[in-house]
Amino acid sequence: MVWVGLLFFGVPKQPGWPGLQVFFFIVLLSPVLEEFVFRGGLQAWLYEQPKLRRKPHLNISYANLITSVIFASFHAFSQPLAWAASVIVPSLVFGWARDKAQSVLPCIALHAWYNLGFVMLFVRS
Repeated sequence: MVWVGLLFFGVPKQPGWPGLQVFFFIVLLSPVLEEFVFRGGLQAWLYEQPKLRRKPHLNISYANLITSVIFASFHAFSQPLAWAASVIVPSLVFGWARDKAQSVLPCIALHAWYNLGFVMLFVRS
């Protein structure tokens, strides 16, 4: 759904296939690092606070919501604002998986899969 929105708003495709280093960074390294920092660190710490464990809507905890907003904000440093804002939706999914599994491993897998889809749709000739 996020990708459809990006396609609708005319996210420009990058020409050519990314080099192996770029592919490795986007699909493997970034998801591992980001999920350990945001879901394994920040969200886990916030989830320890009893009030932030509450899940008022769609089974999404306040800890997840706060982490996702911060996660998207960090993407604004390297991406256009619309792209960064669109990261909130998959981030909520990654955070939901973290709350459900109490582990970052599902988050890393989902994030890598999401980034692979992004590369396949937007970074090719």
